[in-house]
Amino acid sequence: MDSLPRAAGSPIQRVLVANRGEIALRIIRACHELGVAAVAVYGPGEERAQHVLAADDAYRLPDASGIPYLDIDALVGIAQRSGADAVHPGYGFLAENARFARAVGDAGLTFIGPSPDVIAAMGDKVEARRVAIEAGVPVVPGTEDPVPDAEAALAWAGIHGYPVAVKAAGGGGGRGFRVAHSLQELPEAFAGSRGEAERYFSNPVVYLERYLERPRHIEVQVFGDTHGTVVALPERDCSVQRRHQKLIEESPSPAVTAELRAHLQEATVALGHRVGYVGAGTVEYLLDTDGSFYFLEMNTRIQVEHTVTEMVTGIDLVAEQIRVAEGHPLSFGAGIQPNGWAIEARINAEDATRGFAPAPGTLSTYREPAGFGVRVDAAFVQGDTIPAAYDSMIAKLVAWGRDRNEALRRLERALRDFRIEGVPTTIPFHRAVLVDPAFARGEVFTTFLTDHPDVIERAREVASDIGPTSAAETEELERSQLVVEVGGRRFAVDVLASPNGGVAAPVGNGARRGQRPAPRKAGGPASRAAGDGNTIASGVQGTVMRVTVAPGEQVEAGQVVAVVEAMKMENEVASSRAGTVASVEVTVGESVSVGAPIVRLDAPA
Repeated sequence: MDSLPRAAGSPIQRVLVANRGEIALRIIRACHELGVAAVAVYGPGEERAQHVLAADDAYRLPDASGIPYLDIDALVGIAQRSGADAVHPGYGFLAENARFARAVGDAGLTFIGPSPDVIAAMGDKVEARRVAIEAGVPVVPGTEDPVPDAEAALAWAGIHGYPVAVKAAGGGGGRGFRVAHSLQELPEAFAGSRGEAERYFSNPVVYLERYLERPRHIEVQVFGDTHGTVVALPERDCSVQRRHQKLIEESPSPAVTAELRAHLQEATVALGHRVGYVGAGTVEYLLDTDGSFYFLEMNTRIQVEHTVTEMVTGIDLVAEQIRVAEGHPLSFGAGIQPNGWAIEARINAEDATRGFAPAPGTLSTYREPAGFGVRVDAAFVQGDTIPAAYDSMIAKLVAWGRDRNEALRRLERALRDFRIEGVPTTIPFHRAVLVDPAFARGEVFTTFLTDHPDVIERAREVASDIGPTSAAETEELERSQLVVEVGGRRFAVDVLASPNGGVAAPVGNGARRGQRPAPRKAGGPASRAAGDGNTIASGVQGTVMRVTVAPGEQVEAGQVVAVVEAMKMENEVASSRAGTVASVEVTVGESVSVGAPIVRLDAPA
């Protein structure tokens, strides 16, 4: 079915959700509350994913060598075939891709987000700095133009000093970000940032900024409509991070006074007006210890942590995105102050005690916490598998309280109630953070994990206290679900299993939604990489991105010999001792499992 252009101001009838996981499910629920139909897309192995089951219709993305959610032609084609009149990109994947937004518009569909020109301008971090300066927003000292090579980077750093942040011009979410504390570190940081930028954003351009040693990461939710209104909502504090990616977010920030909030919002609104911003976006700042703040970047999409802003404002930001895309004015005005406090913990399939190593696997037990002031945004149920091909996030746990102490107590209780087995998670880490005195006082910087290494040891103790528990026994269902595809379109038929193992007649009218299949049997948690002292093994399941040594080369204890990417995270494989490389067992691009040999060393003399 071909889509017809939607008249400006007319209601959106059918939205293609060009994403997966919890954000896809979040968008689908908002659509249904607005009376809008939602169309899901899915990749290999996601036929029974929760966002697929919740949608009104679903289509398989074509199998490809890359990530199917990045296939612009396929997504636009499915949107047209499905009869959608709008596309919501969610976050990640193509959410900040100007070419995708333009292709959606060229197909006569509404892109639920800002214009392609705004996405392009603010997605290029160098151009975004220029726009911020023009809007009167302070920026961190840095290069005015892209840096072509490591030699140019060394020349700039020689004038402006260290530490230096090397950042991808088209990046975000911590991708393409490296820090060099000395001239010896800068060439490797430059190469790493450039390489990651090329892989994730198909844009190897990088630039430099002075790296602030102990800032807070503060961001402000901005919203604009087609009537020229731009409003900034209360700030979020996202300072607890690993590898420049957020782990805990809260609103408001314990470091932001009413006066500082007003200045942050004024700068954010000025930037929004400068670019003619429409839709939901986030302006990120670094807050220095002296109270000065600097523009970091603008994300032209809904954020992972939009939930905490929703909890303290009572505004459904995703529904507001759809309303604004329809041409409605904002349903709220300026001057909104936070009502209470909200804190979000990202529950990832990662082992904090092993450098936050990602650990895909099957959820043998999954039971969410509940109760007053507790919110869980997730897209998994017991028996589902966390795939290695995507992000490691399992769920977002948010607790609201009348003040920060109440929110912290509620979050701590909810973390204790959250039961996940089958994969290691960040729950022990979050519980360890909540009892840290500095965090309890709100004294948190982006260097929190470096400043408080004891948190990881405490997380190990918490994980030990939780201990292994048996998987919950689940009664097999007589009713199961058969998934079929016709012309790439997904249908689900309920079937009954007969005593001899055959299949009885289909049940019901063939509707796609049906009884959930019985949970699959679970595997155990990810194990620590094995080795015999001479073997340097991978601690994660993933893809080899770089090998930094060769046979015959001398290595020191702790030296990085390879980088393995797993669940969108780069993991360094380091030598456990000094020695001579006898052999390299892998090649770049090769898939490896936990414990797979990466490098072998000669036996000690």
